[in-house]
Amino acid sequence: MLSALASTNWDVVLSCPNIQLGFDSFYSLLLTLYNDIYPLQHVTVTSRDPAHITPSIKAMLRRRNKLLRRGRDEQAGALGLEIGRAISRFNSGRLRNADLRAKAKDVWATVRDITGAKSAAVPPPGVDSEALNAHFAASSTDTSYQAPLLKSSCTMPPAWPSERTVFHCLDNLRITAAGPDMLPSWLLKLAAPFISAPIAHLFRLSISTSSVPSQWLLSTIVPIPKSAQPTGCSDYRPISLTPILSRVLEKLLVRRFIYPSLLSPCPPSILSVDNQFAFRPSGSTTAALIAILKHISDLLESSPYVHLIALDFSKAFDTVRHATLFEKLAQFPLPDCIFNWLVRFFSGRSHQTKFLDSTSSPCIISASVIQGSAVGPAAFIANASDLFPSTTGNVLVKYADDVFLIVPSSLTSTIPTELAHISSWATSNNLRLNPTKTHELLVSPQGPPP
Repeated sequence: MLSALASTNWDVVLSCPNIQLGFDSFYSLLLTLYNDIYPLQHVTVTSRDPAHITPSIKAMLRRRNKLLRRGRDEQAGALGLEIGRAISRFNSGRLRNADLRAKAKDVWATVRDITGAKSAAVPPPGVDSEALNAHFAASSTDTSYQAPLLKSSCTMPPAWPSERTVFHCLDNLRITAAGPDMLPSWLLKLAAPFISAPIAHLFRLSISTSSVPSQWLLSTIVPIPKSAQPTGCSDYRPISLTPILSRVLEKLLVRRFIYPSLLSPCPPSILSVDNQFAFRPSGSTTAALIAILKHISDLLESSPYVHLIALDFSKAFDTVRHATLFEKLAQFPLPDCIFNWLVRFFSGRSHQTKFLDSTSSPCIISASVIQGSAVGPAAFIANASDLFPSTTGNVLVKYADDVFLIVPSSLTSTIPTELAHISSWATSNNLRLNPTKTHELLVSPQGPPP
């Protein structure tokens, strides 16, 4: 593979002034090399195989058996270690996706399923890739969609990123699932010394023209059951996969432009991320808990008790309205070319769903901050930057799509107004409060409040 990459001529990519033609040429060259050197193999996985026997693991098992039959025990042993690590990664991923906050018996049911003590759940009737894709697309559809406006500027975009920056990102890629462009992370990492120059050129061309290639506008959804026995499409959680190269450029943009703009001074009465404790360099779960405890402690010095109301938005990341999102982003000090790039990145998107052995046809979506993308979390911060309490003296603390309303006892009568205000804000942003996940806690320094 390395010799083939070293002899590949990338001039057709480096000299291309058109972003789409440049990416088409790049993907054609790299995928041709990938398919020629690592041809596609057909592996049959039956219902009798354990859940952790994926097609790639089964192919490695077959190769190990061939090596053993040929007496190449040392190579077979090394491959056996890699098979063990692959199985461990697969099972770890299943445990991460399981709801560990559920009852102990449900957690152990997941463990038994992984160890093979329990057969995998059978999909309910009527649930297939097309049905799931239509269900997920319905959540990410804005019936009042309005296309965000672009900015006009005479400012020249920066000649960035450099080849060295791109090489550093590719060389430090972690193992992650490939997106719909089918370029795996290990290939991009292996080829980093040879493809950094053409990729850096394409990245600069994408930024300077505020254009996004069509390969980056499609996401692949892998549904994960929320329960051991799902009964319908709503019992599946969408896990979105986007192209790795798209995520690389997004992370670079977030670190270089978006995070600094979110933390720069803005009109405080209009936008603020100071009370947001997720998806930002200085935020964390610990910081959010400390902030909530401090606000409650300060209010308890002058109040006999304090209301702590936990609110949650249903499918918040999948339903964000693009028009209101970019109205807020336009007020942050982002370079115009970056703002326009983000508009193009969120426009004209679609997703497909891969379920069992089939992949659905793509569905167009008109909302969401694109789960699985690197820019989505930062975009959600900007979207929630204009959510403030409507009454002076009340406090809002935000952690991703969770909102905590803190109200002193002297302002108890304002709680209905505050809830109506938050609900109205959610409606204007195409979001919806989830009443089943709304809870109230009364905090008092001495026993239960009166």
